[in-house]
Amino acid sequence: MPPTPRPATCDRCHGPGFADHAVGGPRQNRGVRIAIATTSAGRVAFLDPDGDLRGECDPADAPREVARLEAEAAPRWVWRDTREWAPALLEAGVRVARCHDLRLCGAILASSTAVAAAGPVARERPAWLPAGPAEGGFESEAAPAASVDRGPVLFDLDQVPEPGTAGSPSVADLVVEHDRQVHLAESSDRPTSMRLLLAAESAGALIAAELHAAGLPWRRSVHERVLEEALGPRPPVGRKPARMDELAAQVRRELEAPTLRLDSQADLLRALRAAGIGVDSTAKWELREHEHPAVAPLLAYKRLARLLSANGWAWLDEWVVDERFRADYVAGGTATGRWATSGGGALQLPKAVRAAVVADPGWSLVVADASQLEPRVLAALARDPAMAAAGRGRDMYRSIVDAGVVATRDEAKVALLGAMYGATTGDSGRLVPQLARAYPRAMALVDRAARDGEAGRQVTTLLGRSSPLPPPSWHAAQAAASQPDATVVDERRARSSARDWGRFTRNFVVQGTAAEWALCWLAGVRTRLAGMAAGGPSAAASGRVFERAPHLVYFLHDELIVHTPAEHADAVADAVRAAAAEAGRLLFGDAPVEFPLDLAVTASYASAGA
Repeated sequence: MPPTPRPATCDRCHGPGFADHAVGGPRQNRGVRIAIATTSAGRVAFLDPDGDLRGECDPADAPREVARLEAEAAPRWVWRDTREWAPALLEAGVRVARCHDLRLCGAILASSTAVAAAGPVARERPAWLPAGPAEGGFESEAAPAASVDRGPVLFDLDQVPEPGTAGSPSVADLVVEHDRQVHLAESSDRPTSMRLLLAAESAGALIAAELHAAGLPWRRSVHERVLEEALGPRPPVGRKPARMDELAAQVRRELEAPTLRLDSQADLLRALRAAGIGVDSTAKWELREHEHPAVAPLLAYKRLARLLSANGWAWLDEWVVDERFRADYVAGGTATGRWATSGGGALQLPKAVRAAVVADPGWSLVVADASQLEPRVLAALARDPAMAAAGRGRDMYRSIVDAGVVATRDEAKVALLGAMYGATTGDSGRLVPQLARAYPRAMALVDRAARDGEAGRQVTTLLGRSSPLPPPSWHAAQAAASQPDATVVDERRARSSARDWGRFTRNFVVQGTAAEWALCWLAGVRTRLAGMAAGGPSAAASGRVFERAPHLVYFLHDELIVHTPAEHADAVADAVRAAAAEAGRLLFGDAPVEFPLDLAVTASYASAGA
């Protein structure tokens, strides 16, 4: 089995790793289990822990039956896909505490090196479960574009399957698959960690559904004002806003190209070169290197064009209803475990429109951002005492400067990012060796992950999610370079693709483990919020489950927002902090690494970082 980045020494048993002592516990994937599925006759069936059919009901009665069983048994619900059940339950005012999402958990187990010893059992997934990441089931945001064979961007379940359709599993099928998955987790080389990962991934699926149901509070009037201030009045369909027309005219004058179409990259590039601006692309960073009177208005035009296309009036009409933005989150949507979205662009909200995110009257937003999460995760993964010491303050980059490793905060940031993403040129290439001398364990961990990737091996996160294997094109390039008649071009291509994949695996172990920390943080916040008493003014647009209770409304990799009655804001802030500390303990035990939060209680998202 290829080496996996795990802590070098356990302080309790002096063996490899310490995660299994710190995570999970009796509550993970234990207790009562109830499977739920739709029968071929269109009825909803429930199977209890003893394997007996608890009963059947019409779909319209399912929320009431789920609510009854939830209150009586507090079960872990077993279903094929959270997206098949959670939306309708939430709409009916029913919220479940725990589930086991067979789709997400099956994908993790299908490619994890932690279950490799199970052999064929790990590959016995039924046909009604989708492909996992190692089989082209979804795209990795970190993988190099030139080296990845692009299949479907996300799981093949972008369209949620209809319960009861041909090929749908019976409730007994779900139990068989659940037992198989539990067996794989228990027989893996890190059972407690794997249990936690499957529980956290399933909790993430519930949270994704709840984020959509509650929606992010969004003031349409504020958004429209932002658009009008930046772009001018809303134009007729098919026309550009006035401000963009003005900037386009200015660019044409400066380039002496009166008929130039600024939205055509080819035409724009020709016009720039004809005006003596020697660029290879129209990228912002490249344009800024040239002092020409056309550059400033062109950059302004491109900025407004992005605002219009990504979050303009058309976006507002489609995605904001009843003062709520309801994004379609996809839990586990990338190979590293980071989330994706299948609509709405929630993971790319520009600062310009964040002013529209405003709490309801009598409510507040608790906005929390895990400060410099990935470098801290690297320090904890590697058990690097020097890097852990640098992370004990709120600003890890400043601490690295204070330790004399590099001269400036910017250099510290560039060096750390370069180390995690495999930069070998420019400032990163110059500074990374200084980090290696100061933090040898941390740099050795990512270097080892890179070497594994360059050799075509998988790497695995702390809890057990493994990277995809390189695609066929990667192997073809390596094979061509090893042939007796290989050319210099073949050898160069093989080296390049190997390095690219090594950069992917180098970052995978850190980004994937950071995603696991974030999932545990989210789940901890959700549990604590559920225990708070409802009260205060109504936020009816958030739906029946959340209209009087604090609830999560936004998540972005290492940042979350809770919408809460103002009277609970301080308690919510304490809960968010406590959940972050708990996530660190769950994953890293007593590793001396802190995970501080930048936290604000505010009425507007735009003012959170002020």
